[in-house]
Amino acid sequence: MVAAPTFCGVGGAWGAKPTLRLRDDRTDAQLRPVVVGVAGGSGSGKTTLVEAVLRGLEGASVVRIEQDSYYKDRPDLPLEERASINYDHPDSLDNDLLVSHLRRLLVGEPCEKPVYDFTRHQRLSDTELVLPARIVIVDGILVLENATLRSLMDLRLFVDTDPDVRFIRRLLRDVSERGRTVDSVIAQYMATVRPMHLQFVEPSKRYAEVIVPEGGLNEAAVAMIAARLRALLA
Repeated sequence: MVAAPTFCGVGGAWGAKPTLRLRDDRTDAQLRPVVVGVAGGSGSGKTTLVEAVLRGLEGASVVRIEQDSYYKDRPDLPLEERASINYDHPDSLDNDLLVSHLRRLLVGEPCEKPVYDFTRHQRLSDTELVLPARIVIVDGILVLENATLRSLMDLRLFVDTDPDVRFIRRLLRDVSERGRTVDSVIAQYMATVRPMHLQFVEPSKRYAEVIVPEGGLNEAAVAMIAARLRALLA
């Protein structure tokens, strides 16, 4: 049985009435998009949660931005050196570009999202056009770690899943989808993924307004989130 979502108030007090906020500068004449941040450890189920919420919002105006697309590009380094970069540290991400793209979407302008090749650890020359929408979902392990990103969010979610489950999911994904070996996945997990999770990802949970155990497998939480977002669009 999947646990129920845990709520905390805007100020972070546990047990407070859950608050899904619209910012004060929103008006009927010029609606500001609702920005939803979804964080959680690698393999926690963020993508599953986002996809489940999107199904619950079928027909609504929604776009998704993955923080994974914004890893810094290092074409000056050979593949071996790019592979050894600590991609679980905040410094590996081009959050300035991500923030600028979110700000464009907030004022009704499109942006060109990078396309990242995880097998070669580099950006492709192609980009993906992201059009403005009423709801913008941005997800990634460190989206709540960055204060500027947090300041743009109207709703902050954290997917909370047991470490052993997260590791198994990451192992299966990296081997099947990203061309990694089992040994390389284990080595990376011990060297960077686990310590960076403890140092940066887990502490960012304090900034979440809704904590979702088991991510998209938590049907009650998915229904509640989708229903609230639909209400904000009414």
